[in-house]
Amino acid sequence: MRLVLVVVLIALLSYPMSGVTAETAFEFSGPAEEQRYRELIAELRCLVCQNQSLADSNADLAQDLREEVYRLMKQGGSNEEVIAFLVARYGDFVLYRPPVKPITYLLWFGPALLLMLGIVVMVRFVRRRPAHTARALTEKERQEMAQLLGRNASDTTKDDRS
Repeated sequence: MRLVLVVVLIALLSYPMSGVTAETAFEFSGPAEEQRYRELIAELRCLVCQNQSLADSNADLAQDLREEVYRLMKQGGSNEEVIAFLVARYGDFVLYRPPVKPITYLLWFGPALLLMLGIVVMVRFVRRRPAHTARALTEKERQEMAQLLGRNASDTTKDDRS
């Protein structure tokens, strides 16, 4: 019983507090400003995690970027100005939805191109395969088959003709 209690206690103490982030320390003038902040950090990508938004990431850099977003908002920056500042500093990679421009064409159109290439390769492969046609057995093959099946060669010939 003590062992179970110790294991449960260790598990509870070592469980990460993922729901608690430093962003909860920010003070907002109202719910609208807090909502704006949350929408902004949800639109921006964590540069360390790469598959998480600033809102979801626990990385130190993500915390720094959340503080930067908060600071820029408090200085009166609009959403566009905050995003423009971060893009100027870190590039389009910081955006979850980067703009369509020559440098991001591969990002936007690459998956469709790969899909079309795969379809072309598959079609060419299927067309190049030789057609598999059934051919009639030779008399020698009939006799071997009959022998394997334990019949007379004449019995198999009768079966084939009927």
